[in-house]
Amino acid sequence: MDFATAAKICMISRYARFGGRSSRSEFWFFQLFLILVSLVTWVIDETILNNELGPLSLIVSIITLIPTFAVGSRRLHDIDKSGWWQLLWLVPLIGWIVLLVWWATKSDAGDNRFGSPPFIGTQDAIPAT
Repeated sequence: MDFATAAKICMISRYARFGGRSSRSEFWFFQLFLILVSLVTWVIDETILNNELGPLSLIVSIITLIPTFAVGSRRLHDIDKSGWWQLLWLVPLIGWIVLLVWWATKSDAGDNRFGSPPFIGTQDAIPAT
């Protein structure tokens, strides 16, 4: 899966879909998308709007909150873990490390309790909308 496809899938076709599975590439490309969007909104807030409170950044953060949790949940489903494990993010350092390792873990090869793999061979499948 490429960068644009991951952003499109997470922000449009699977915006609030917590069920199913997401590949590592979908998850990490979406995280890159979030970082880039955050940088752009921060620059706009600081330079153009000349506002330290970051109203544009706040709006973008609110808009991307649900798809961030959704893709995180689907990524954990891909390694046969419940999406509720994202609550480990509330445990400083140890929880963060565990989640980062899980999000970077190779996908389960076959079907698991959350469905079929999100890829066909080495190609990621684009889900039906």
